[in-house]
Parts: sequence; structure tokens; C-alpha cells
Amino acid sequence: MEDKHTGLFTPRRIMLIALAILAVGVIVTVRHMHTSGSGSGYEYQRGRDDTINVAIAYSPMSLYRYADTLGGFNYEMLRDMGAMYGDKFKYYPVASVSESLDKLSRGVYDILVADIPVTASLKERFRFSVPVYTDRMVLVSRDTTITSPLGLAGKSVWVVAGAPSVERLENLSREIGDSIHIHDSHEYTAEQLVMLVDAGDIPRAVVNQEVAQKMQSEFPDVHISTHISFSQFQSWIMNKDSSRLADTIDAQIERFKLTPDYTQLVEKWTEKN
Repeated sequence: MEDKHTGLFTPRRIMLIALAILAVGVIVTVRHMHTSGSGSGYEYQRGRDDTINVAIAYSPMSLYRYADTLGGFNYEMLRDMGAMYGDKFKYYPVASVSESLDKLSRGVYDILVADIPVTASLKERFRFSVPVYTDRMVLVSRDTTITSPLGLAGKSVWVVAGAPSVERLENLSREIGDSIHIHDSHEYTAEQLVMLVDAGDIPRAVVNQEVAQKMQSEFPDVHISTHISFSQFQSWIMNKDSSRLADTIDAQIERFKLTPDYTQLVEKWTEKN
């Protein structure tokens, strides 16, 4: 019989609450933080007091507290680009992907930075930047018997609500000709799903590989070797109506990727890129 979500107040849930409190601390730290540099401006005429409002996901690859330091590939890349180009970024740490996409479409944010790969359905609604790195979806489980996506037939899988992993699992279900029971959680982030798998509170989850690898050092009992997707581009997301900003950000990313700073970020934060 397929395993089910268990008790409400396990020791790991207490840890999840602590993680949520930590996330609040990060939000307080960066809510009014601006990253800026002294470089020259460029063709995009920014409004809102020359500040670019960035919604950034609280996750190991975007914005995370490591010991006493804030870090993450995307956060550090934005910081370095701000110094290089003279931009001012105001950060808004977020947890909900679906809510953040909605606010982006309404112009509340200028850019959304999260663990969201480029997909056809999202490209219909939003403008993706040129890729900043590549990633892939992996299965997180304590069960070593599932060694390919075919093993998910008839199984329950937890994902972050609104994440492209939902679409990928739906397609995979059609490909293998069997049901995959998808639990899209509005309550938990990707790193929290990894913690729940480790605790045995849920049987398995699908998250991005780079996030899973960052978490595995702390939770070595989880297995992440089963790939659920091919390599996918990770990009920043903007409103389709913000073409001038998007064109400028694209040009800046392309130039930044030629610098030693970008090479150092890739070596620091990614496993295989």
C-alpha cells in the first residue's frame, strides 16, 4: 500500500518551524537592502526611484542563510552585476512561486528570481532572461528501489505548488501510461520537502538537483540519483510588457558571463556546470 503523509508534530516538523523562523529573519535582513554600484547607466530608464524590484526565492540556490552569511548563486550574481553596472536592486524574499508569478504579472515586481526552469507554458505568459545556469529535476527519496522515472507509476510525489515539476510529472504520467499522484504543496518550499523526506513524513519529492545536492550534505540518508528531467535552463523571469528592461538584463547577463566573477560563481555553487 502506498505510504501516506503522517503525523502533524514530528521532531522534524519542529525543525521546519525553525527553518520558517530563519526565513523570516532573512526577510527582515534584506527587505530594505539595496545593492548598487558606481558604474555608468544604460539605455533602460528605470522608474521607482531608479530601483529594480527583485522578488527572490528563499532557497539554497537563490537566497539562503549559510551560518551567519547570506548567499546563493542568484543573489550573489545580482549583487556582482549591481556593482558592475551601477544598478540598484531592492530585494523581496518570497516563498510561494505561484503567488510571486501573479505579482510579477501585475507589476508588483520587476524580476522574479527562483528555481524555475524555462518551460513552454511559462514562456507563453512571461519573458525569461537568457540562461544563468543549468539544472535538472531529480527524485528525492529514501527508497533505493526507484532507479528510473518508470518506478513512479502508481506512486505519490510531493512538489512545490506552481513549480514546473508539476507539469513535468503530468507529462511523465502520460509517457509511462500510469498514474502519478502529485501533491502540490503550498505549505512547503523545496528544501522543506527534502527535510520531510529525510524524516519519513513524506515518501518522495521532486526538486531541482542543485537544491537537493546542497541539502544532501545535511541529510545524507536521502537519495537524489534518479533524474526526472533532462538538463534545463534556469533563468530570471520578467513581465512580457517590460521588454526594455528585459533586453537590458539579457545584455548584462551575457557580458557578465564572460567575466572571472561568473566563472567563480559557477564553480562555487554548481556541481556539474
